[in-house]
Amino acid sequence: MGIVFVIGSLFSLIAACGGQTESNNATGSSPLAPPAATVYNATVNLGGNAFITSASNSASEIINDSGLANWTSASTVTSVYFRLAQAGQLKLGLVARLTGSTASTVKVTINGTPFNVSLSGASSKTYDVGTVNIAAAGYVKVDIQGVSKNGSYFGDVSAVKIAGTAATTGMNYADDAANYYWSRRGPSVNIGYVTPANTEYFYNELTVPAGEDKIGSYFMANGFGEGYFGIQVKSTTERWILFSVWDADNGAKTTLVRKGPNVVDNSFGGEGTGGQAYLVYNWLAGNTYKFITKATPDGAGSTIYSAWFYAPEAAVWRFMASWKRPNISSYLTGSHSFLENFIDTKGYLGRKVLLNNQWARNTAGVWSEVTKMTFNGDATAANKQRMDFAGGLENGKFYMRNGGFFANYVTLGQSFTRPVLGTAPNVNVATLP
Repeated sequence: MGIVFVIGSLFSLIAACGGQTESNNATGSSPLAPPAATVYNATVNLGGNAFITSASNSASEIINDSGLANWTSASTVTSVYFRLAQAGQLKLGLVARLTGSTASTVKVTINGTPFNVSLSGASSKTYDVGTVNIAAAGYVKVDIQGVSKNGSYFGDVSAVKIAGTAATTGMNYADDAANYYWSRRGPSVNIGYVTPANTEYFYNELTVPAGEDKIGSYFMANGFGEGYFGIQVKSTTERWILFSVWDADNGAKTTLVRKGPNVVDNSFGGEGTGGQAYLVYNWLAGNTYKFITKATPDGAGSTIYSAWFYAPEAAVWRFMASWKRPNISSYLTGSHSFLENFIDTKGYLGRKVLLNNQWARNTAGVWSEVTKMTFNGDATAANKQRMDFAGGLENGKFYMRNGGFFANYVTLGQSFTRPVLGTAPNVNVATLP
């Protein structure tokens, strides 16, 4: 019995020690040394860099300034984006804590490569996820999805951490917590046109390519120093033609002079105040719409701003409205177009617009073709909180693009000149409705 006991104990000891020694020898480390912890170079907070990109209508998940919360559904996908300046190896960590469960397993997919991560404990900590190779500079997409849990929630995720040769310098992501809302809306971009003095009318043609008409988009064709005019996607079922004029700088109110059929007028607030006129109209991606704005001093210390658009579906010019702005006597100045997303939860979607055949008509009634512009962006773009913006010249037309986390951005402040078309607007402004 003693011999059997000794042999059995010896086998048990060999099995226990042998397995441990073999595992550690495979990594070349001491049997007693713990694995080295990854040192991460940067922390990308979900509050400014993540979106719920797939979820059911009844999903409870949200992204707030602290990150992903209320995570109960295994079908919900949260996507995190950050930009790397070079190719190389990327190591990723997940900063998370458990609430409502004592254990869960989540899937973290880095540019299409999946890793399962087991979460445990109510305290926030960093979980090493895995390593992938990044082939080129550009945005990295990290998808987070639940696999299993033993309670109500998969956990709260506040950030991802990055390291490796691809994440040593030149990373771009939203790191200004006070402006996460704007970062999640995405960069707004604009083009400023070079127009002659005493421009009374400005004409522009706008096309939204098929598939680029995402919810939350404002494709603004005819902007000026005191307002703007363009088209919006309000929801899956509603689209607008929108013409707005700011209140005077001293707060004096802009007032309605007249409006077109079915146009709704009201005041607006939020990002400034003013008068707003909109028409619910099912404009179509792929069609080209024409826009005319006019500014004329009334001789009594105010300026009257008016707007018309041409819909190819109806083949007629439609009048939007005329607004009187007090304490200004001016023709059109600061002619520009812009592209923006106005719904922060839709900021991961890409948008694009084409603009062409711009003309300005002066007070003498002479049309001049406008072929030069300068491309620029808002603070989100200028401060490099988001780098998915572009603008310039494409197939002879001006274009702008934003959102979608594409790789090749266009440097702000550049000027572009489109080809001369020589086709003045085929419109008699004296007979506009």
